[in-house]
Amino acid sequence: MKALGTLFPEDSSIPEQFRLDAPLDETRYLVDGRLLDWKGEMQIVDSAIETGVDGVYAPKRIGSCPLMDGAAGAEAVASVQKAWDHGMGVWPTMSVADRIAHVEEFTHRMIERREEIVRLMLWEIGKPYKESCVEFDRTVEYIRDTIDALKGLDRASSRFVIQSGIYAQIRRAPLGPTLCMGPYNYPLNETFATLIPALLMGNPVIIKPPRHGKLLFVPLMEPFRDCFPEGVVNLVFGNRQLIKPILESGAISVLAFIGSSEAANAMRLSHPSPNRLRCILGLGAKNAAVIMESADLDLAVSEAVSGSLFFSGQRCTALKILFVHESLAEEFIRRFNEGIKSMPIGMPWDEGVRITPMPEPGKIRYLTELLEDAEAHGAKVVNPGGGAVDRSLFHPAVLYPVNGAMRVYHEEQFGPVVPIVPFRDIETPIRYLIESRYGQQMSIFSDDAGEVASLIDPMVNQVCRVNVNCLCQRGPDSFPFTGRKDSAEGTLSVDDALRCFSIRTLVAAKGTPRNKTLLAEITRDHASNFLSTDFIM
Repeated sequence: MKALGTLFPEDSSIPEQFRLDAPLDETRYLVDGRLLDWKGEMQIVDSAIETGVDGVYAPKRIGSCPLMDGAAGAEAVASVQKAWDHGMGVWPTMSVADRIAHVEEFTHRMIERREEIVRLMLWEIGKPYKESCVEFDRTVEYIRDTIDALKGLDRASSRFVIQSGIYAQIRRAPLGPTLCMGPYNYPLNETFATLIPALLMGNPVIIKPPRHGKLLFVPLMEPFRDCFPEGVVNLVFGNRQLIKPILESGAISVLAFIGSSEAANAMRLSHPSPNRLRCILGLGAKNAAVIMESADLDLAVSEAVSGSLFFSGQRCTALKILFVHESLAEEFIRRFNEGIKSMPIGMPWDEGVRITPMPEPGKIRYLTELLEDAEAHGAKVVNPGGGAVDRSLFHPAVLYPVNGAMRVYHEEQFGPVVPIVPFRDIETPIRYLIESRYGQQMSIFSDDAGEVASLIDPMVNQVCRVNVNCLCQRGPDSFPFTGRKDSAEGTLSVDDALRCFSIRTLVAAKGTPRNKTLLAEITRDHASNFLSTDFIM
């Protein structure tokens, strides 16, 4: 591997604001409304950041947490089953207004721990400080937006429908015990994007934090315990040894998972009744940008640099392959490389930093292998310093010309490697998108209306979001976020997620005088939380 002069800090040079007072060694986990002490094996949590003392560098140990086993998984299952109680538990039968109140109380408690959570995120996954703050604040905003969406959904359901002499009230009901597992790159936001709608719709949950980005959940354990009824939120730490028996129990009704399709398939097949398991999955992506001859090159380069390399390219929505018209390729690469030069590389607390240490063990080796494979098949690293390595820092590498014989053409690199494919015929990128196993998003850069229109119509049948003259992204959270093929299952947005974690259910009766009196009495006396005409303000 090539080497950079080190950008990693001496312990004494870390800004005071970002220092960790001591490792966070957490032995507790949350099950059945209690924080219990784990007596078994622990997992050490090292930072993505190495620090030095007198020039000797090593990964900084930032804490530890339980490495729980199948028996602990069975304990979490028993807890979530008790809270569900065949749909008769306190939480699934609670009124929507009361569930909202519990989530709002939790949100207030969560905000109190903001700085602690943000600092842990920075250290564990190397996310820039400002981006860590944005992730936290966006998560709080997402909670509030989801609550507002649920109020609107409930208001629309707070009336009787009369059809063919049948009186009915149609509402959404919970599905059952839910397992929520988020990814390391957005450990808080992506986990809460499934956790919050699952809870609001009445499902008790088990949270298993990602393998990187787990310690930031520790400050939330007490708020979870204090703000929800027993067993409604369970938080456990571990790996496959923990997860496999949870799914094998058959108790889980909903799997909310963001990660690889291979892992999702294995978990689904672990369930004894996979057809009964509702899956909400955010999986892989290989989002392409197509830069046409008519594109505004300044705009295309700016968006492509950000879209490819924001948070070191560690986003499912990142632009992971660029198709550039051959007439623009040379100038595009020149400007793209200039954009990389102005992109700060360093520690997460550095002002304006975009490329930071990578938390995944083995990632540097993998990215280097992609470069070596591409070079063996005719590509070159065309930017100065591309692919240079400084411990867990990887300098962005631009590869050109890339072709279908290379691994990087097909594999989701999830890091700062930018493959550029020249094309003359638009059929080249179209064929790529058709044959790709992924179908999340794409970006088109062109100022020709007819050209853009001719691409939009076929491409919306290959991917679920076509971005015109802008990078790929998830937000706003009111927009549907999903994918075709191996990229997703289910749709996440503040509205769609509420539907994903619930099912339409109705109470119906013939419109006889006796039944009208009965229904009126139930609603007047507030005898039922489901059969209700209450209006949430």
